[in-house]
Formats: sequence, structure tokens, C-alpha cells
Amino acid sequence: MRSGSNAFAYDALAAWPNATGRVMALCGPAGCGKSHLAALWAERVGAVPLNGSEAALADPLELEGRPVLLDIAQDADDETLFHLINLAQQDGGALLMVSRPSPRRWHVEVPDLRSRLDAVRVVAMEAPDDAALSAILAARFAERSITPGDGVIDYLVLRIDRSAAAAAAIVERLDAEHRPVTRALARQVLGASADLFEEPSEGLQP
Repeated sequence: MRSGSNAFAYDALAAWPNATGRVMALCGPAGCGKSHLAALWAERVGAVPLNGSEAALADPLELEGRPVLLDIAQDADDETLFHLINLAQQDGGALLMVSRPSPRRWHVEVPDLRSRLDAVRVVAMEAPDDAALSAILAARFAERSITPGDGVIDYLVLRIDRSAAAAAAIVERLDAEHRPVTRALARQVLGASADLFEEPSEGLQP
């Protein structure tokens, strides 16, 4: 779902890979939606999904000439990162690295790898804005065939943490009540879900 807070990243991935480069890093805080956007990209281009800490176990022959999605990329060892960046330069190759910190902040020992990571295009994401969080909540409700009552989504947007994880969690907890999702129910469930609370603005009414 494209919104103000992720529009730049959404558009960048929609048009990539292209002539501007074969390696890109998608970075941002937990819950900003970067993994979701990366998964959409991987599905579109047929990328091989890898996890940073396990990437060294991948068969290089299966990666040649194919796009690769490397999640938690900062956990990959130097040799694996160097190899994946090289593979991305082949015809049909590309490497999307997903992490919280920018590659420029990763700790690496190999000087040549350091210079390559510093040259990577970085697309930064931020925590979801109101529009994005509303869309995420609406999508999570729809997945469970729930029609929330008037004002429920707006009520939740003002109160839960600004993350996709918090949105999914509150919808799951509301669904577990097996009752119509009204603002009163949302208030009740949030009252027992302090872990999902965003600090309310001064003067915010319950």
C-alpha cells in the first residue's frame, strides 16, 4: 500500500532493478513496513529470499543471474556480502539488502567491501504516518473479514505504536474477542494491551 511515509521507497522498488544500479539497500526502523515492501518486490521479480545469518549456506549456482532479497542483511558475513554484490552485477542479477541501519553503519573488516557498501544506493523508510497506519489496519481487518465500526481505525491510529506489527497485533486481539469491533471494544482491548500503546498527545480524550 502506497502512502506518504513509504511513497519514495514504494516507487523506488517499483522501478528497480534498472540502469541506475543492481544493488540497493532498504533501511528503516522496526515496523516501518520495509519487509512487506521487500516481499512485494521479491514476488514481482522472482527473487531468491535469504536471511543474513544463513546466507552463507545458499548454493551459489542457484543465485547466478537471479535477483536476491537479503533480509537482516547486516548479519551476513563479509565474504558472503562481497560474493552477493558481485553476483548482482551479472545479467539478470540484483541484490536488495534489507536492514534497520544503513550499510554505511555496518561493521565490516574487508576494505573493498566497505567501499562497495558505501557506494550502494540507500532507500530510507520512516515509521508509518497516519494514512499508512490506517491503510495497514484496514488491510489487517479485511484479511480477517472484519468490518470495524465507525471511528475505530481513527481511534486506534492515535493510540497504538506506529508500526505494522502493532497494527497486526491489535487486530488479532480484537478478533479474539469474537464480538463486533466497536470503539468501546477497542478501548477495552487497548486497556489490556499496554505494550501496543503510543504515548497519547496531551489532552487526548479516551
